[in-house]
Amino acid sequence: MQPLNGKIAVVAGATRGAGRGIAVELGRAGATVYATGRSVRGKPASGNRPETIEETAELVTEAGGVGIWSQTDHTVKEQVIALFERVRREQGRLDVLVNDVWGGESLVEWGKPFWGLDPDKGLTMQKQAVWSHILTSRYGVPLMVERNAGLIFEITDGDTLDYRSNLYYDLAKTSAIRLAKAMAEDLKDTNITAVSLTPGFLRSEEMLDHFGVTEENWRDGVETDPHFIASETPTFIGRAVAALASDPNVKAKAGQALATWHLGREYGLTDADGSQPHWGEHFERHVLNA
Repeated sequence: MQPLNGKIAVVAGATRGAGRGIAVELGRAGATVYATGRSVRGKPASGNRPETIEETAELVTEAGGVGIWSQTDHTVKEQVIALFERVRREQGRLDVLVNDVWGGESLVEWGKPFWGLDPDKGLTMQKQAVWSHILTSRYGVPLMVERNAGLIFEITDGDTLDYRSNLYYDLAKTSAIRLAKAMAEDLKDTNITAVSLTPGFLRSEEMLDHFGVTEENWRDGVETDPHFIASETPTFIGRAVAALASDPNVKAKAGQALATWHLGREYGLTDADGSQPHWGEHFERHVLNA
């Protein structure tokens, strides 16, 4: 069954990690997915990372959907406008919008108080992880308003307002939660829903490389960080997004900060290996109460 057959999605920031996982699982559910980002073959935008949006689009198609790639810098208004003009021209509608642009890995200065941080890096982080989301929703959501239907995701880190150890990182990630809340308020009299969604400890391509492991032997990373045992693949958040997009009662969750581990149990979702990770329980047991 493909519950999203005929639906049109844009996943902004689909090059790798959560964005790629979300794009692929939306495709598996039958959607046509525009995978956007800056990295294309031969022109990586994030250091020497090998992943590209073309590859993501190909994976979407292989999963059973229709994958379409669009090189887009979501901090540039003209490029965002051009993206949604293309979607309107080619599809005439937009059903799911995922704001997953981040690009802040090299900008976070962990272990420093806010007065010791580089403000230029901080400003760049907000531009990439907050302003890009604002622009993308500003020019994408009108396609939903025209049909009075749609679902918007703000992908973040954490489902609470607890401090995230670095002022600029915390500001970016909590801003995503607030954006979903604010958009939901503006959309309360419509059939358009906005939510924020966090993965747990994400076992992304970059994280696997960081621990010097692959998906096949990822448990070896526990020797470096014991909490890695509770990690989840990008497939898990992708399945959470697809489940929400298929739920006729999703409007009841408008404005909420959601987490993969709760949605996994609510919708009976499993990760790629058949497990059902629950980062919240692990964090409470092994971090908060350790």
